[in-house]
Amino acid sequence: MGKLSHTDENGKANMVDVGNKPIQKRTAKARGFIRLHEDTVRLIRENSIKKGDVLSISEFAGIQGGKKTSELIPLCHPLQITKISLKATLLDDGVQFVSEARCIGQTGIEMEALTAVNIALLTIYDMCKAVDKTMVIENVVLVEKQKEDL
Repeated sequence: MGKLSHTDENGKANMVDVGNKPIQKRTAKARGFIRLHEDTVRLIRENSIKKGDVLSISEFAGIQGGKKTSELIPLCHPLQITKISLKATLLDDGVQFVSEARCIGQTGIEMEALTAVNIALLTIYDMCKAVDKTMVIENVVLVEKQKEDL
């Protein structure tokens, strides 16, 4: 394993200076899943959860969360985000989210893609906690990361 980029010569946390890196088009995709009881899946499918439309609200929350990543994670740089998309898919045993985040900048956007998925999953948890005590958030992963010179 290489040297951690977010620590100084004394081992203290610091924000990496990306000022000398080239400006590039950057893209990241992430995925995550929340396992739900079959009755909860049915309630979501029927739009019968009392807090509202679970899938749409969680998608919007995830996008909003992705845009706030640098406010939530101390060493993340604020980025010029050009796009965050998030798609919820209701399956028989839960909900899967796939996010894609894009920016023009000097550092990656994977944290924004991962944050979007996590916030969406937590929103499902919040909206369904009254009816499902068995929910499990799992398999949150970075699926892809790309950069392209401009």
